[in-house]
Amino acid sequence: MAKILLAEDDDSVRAFVKRALELDGHSVTAAEDGALALEILEDTSDGFDLLLSDIKMPVMDGIALALNVAKTFPDLPILLMTGYADQRERAHGLDQLVRDIVPKPFTLAEIRAAVTRVLAPFPAEIAC
Repeated sequence: MAKILLAEDDDSVRAFVKRALELDGHSVTAAEDGALALEILEDTSDGFDLLLSDIKMPVMDGIALALNVAKTFPDLPILLMTGYADQRERAHGLDQLVRDIVPKPFTLAEIRAAVTRVLAPFPAEIAC
């Protein structure tokens, strides 16, 4: 399965999401803020298949993290989470960088489905 980097400052949400994704067989590395997530990403030699990040976090928020990641790791899919409508609006300008935004609160099934959608390969072209 996929190797996922999770950036979430809320301990309970971070633990919930990590467990949820591990149920699907994913390997999840968790960080409590964007700066630490960026450091982990830069220090990991074999990379990640997905960055899943909260938007509103201390030190470095998810928007700043996405912008930094997109420069250095342009092929890494990014999925954002937020419970704040104004934060979702901020992220809409990042349509080229961010695959989706999951609104909080979400269920176990919703976060698992969102990750599955982002990780799914694009459908093959239909031959005419």
